[in-house]
Amino acid sequence: MQIKCFKDLPLSNEVMNGIEELGFNDLFPIQAQAIIPLLEGRDVIGQAQTGTGKTAAFGVPLVERIDFRSRNVQGLV
Repeated sequence: MQIKCFKDLPLSNEVMNGIEELGFNDLFPIQAQAIIPLLEGRDVIGQAQTGTGKTAAFGVPLVERIDFRSRNVQGLV
C-alpha cells in the first residue's frame, strides 16, 4: 500500500485530530517517505526544498512517540 494521506498513517487519534484541525490531508513526498521509518524508531536523513513539509515529516513522529509520563528528554530537533 502506498501512503498518500495522513489518514493512511498509524497515528493516534490525538495526533490525527491535531493534523486534521490544521487542515492537512495529503502527504508531501518527504513525509510519505520519512514518517513510517521514524515512527519505527529508525534514523532518517531527509532533504527537500523549503515548504515541502520537512517539519511535519520529522515533527509528527516525534510527537507521536513522546511518553508524557516521562520527564526525560525524548527528542532533539
